[in-house]
Amino acid sequence: MNHFMNKVAIITGGGAGIGRELCFQLSKLGTSVVVADIREDHAKMTADQIMNSGGTANYMRVDVASETDIQQLIDDTVLRYGRIDYMFNNAGIAIGGDVRDLTLAQWKKVMDINLNGVLYGSTIAYRVMAKQGFGHIINTASATGLMPQPGNTPYCASKHAVVGLSQSLRYEGVDVGVKVSIICPGHVQTDIYKNMTVANVPNEKIVESLPVGAMNPSEAVDIILKGIIKNKAIIIFPASVRWAWRIYRLFPRLLDQAWLQKIRSIRKLKNG
Repeated sequence: MNHFMNKVAIITGGGAGIGRELCFQLSKLGTSVVVADIREDHAKMTADQIMNSGGTANYMRVDVASETDIQQLIDDTVLRYGRIDYMFNNAGIAIGGDVRDLTLAQWKKVMDINLNGVLYGSTIAYRVMAKQGFGHIINTASATGLMPQPGNTPYCASKHAVVGLSQSLRYEGVDVGVKVSIICPGHVQTDIYKNMTVANVPNEKIVESLPVGAMNPSEAVDIILKGIIKNKAIIIFPASVRWAWRIYRLFPRLLDQAWLQKIRSIRKLKNG
């Protein structure tokens, strides 16, 4: 049986990266996809490609930091399709660097998108799904939502908050028919780090320092969809991240040098 046939899914950040691949793979499985992205041209391109391949999709420009935009997105989807089966709160950004060099405005931007965007999408969709008596909310966090990431502290803080929100909401949803899962990936071949701002560090130096062997988005989404079918609480990948998380939980000090090396390497890349 196809778990995703004739379902309705909203994917924020659906115009690129993991979100875009989620849109493509879900549509191939028979899901009607709503592609939401702040870059309207990316959202439209993704929806057009799905429809040109015989799938069902529509798109909407959405700023996830706007509660009004998220409310409109969900209201329009319910009006069009009559329900929501999956809400993927996937949009996110990264702004990093030495905390001494970061402004509060940069912190706020990360929190508005990475945390408030998930908060709005989760709580508004939750009310709809609870009324329906079914639905699955899937929030994209990160491996850095489970472990420290010095040098990317705003991102790390936002993702820890997403994990706490999602884990708590998962228990609240049991008696009203709403499932909640968290995606905690390691490095995947997306543009989030290529596009990230690192205070006082040229972007090209960040790109050069990215780890090799990042997971392909298609492989990542395959793992995500299998985790959703199993209603996993936390979907962690690749295997190296799962092992790092286990080590950190049991023997956190074993990774002290790795965390120290991370911030020291960023400081070496700084201008001046």
